Amino acid sequence: MTAEPTAVTEYQVRKGAAWITLNRPERRNALTGALIAGVYQHLTAANADDDVRCIVITGNGPAFCAGADLKDEQGLPADQAVSYPQLLSAIQDSPKPVIAAVNGAAFAGGLGLVGAADIVISVEDVQFSFSEVRIGVIPAVISVVCVPKLGVHHAMKLFLSGERFSAVQAVAMGFVHRAVPAAELDSAVFEEVDMICAGGPNAVIECKKLVRRVTTLSRDEGFAETEPWSQRLFASAEGQEGMAAFREKRPAAWIRND
Repeated sequence: MTAEPTAVTEYQVRKGAAWITLNRPERRNALTGALIAGVYQHLTAANADDDVRCIVITGNGPAFCAGADLKDEQGLPADQAVSYPQLLSAIQDSPKPVIAAVNGAAFAGGLGLVGAADIVISVEDVQFSFSEVRIGVIPAVISVVCVPKLGVHHAMKLFLSGERFSAVQAVAMGFVHRAVPAAELDSAVFEEVDMICAGGPNAVIECKKLVRRVTTLSRDEGFAETEPWSQRLFASAEGQEGMAAFREKRPAAWIRND
């Protein structure tokens, strides 16, 4: 019997963040149709919840994600299937920031979740590897979200060799934002969550759009598009509340009290 998507993933809202947990520890959270669909469903639910300001993806057990489960032969019924490109696109297109909390090793396809995330916090002794070449294949789909972060220089070496590299090395390459001791992972993630929640909800959404958009524009196109964008946000109710709170030296209306 094919596993239900929610049986291999968990979902919990904590202090303004929706935590999506890959829950196949016995298979090192390897990717299956059910797991991909589960993450996609939870991502959709988090985006629809006004109490959720950002989304965290992490793993249960000693690994974050070991890549595709090469023993998975059942997949999902056609009416439930979600492709991996669909999931990675949904992470990048999510209006809410997505944080990858890398609790353990991340290999091959599992690195797609790291590449697609907006912010990446990892345990410092975690090992990464684009290991596909070792079994005669390539990191094709995940290259779309990983190469822009790594750049051609690092991606070429890591893709060709399949070598392992640490989270500390990944920080130096620009693939990971922070590497912390295992005991500090949750607190480091919540530091990021708190900083995101301190910003205006709409401003955070617009910032994510902005970063994705400006990289596709020339300088002159960028100025032409962003000037009215800025004016619109300054004139918005949220922008007016934020400036009033600053002048009056009080918390803005969106600041949580929990």
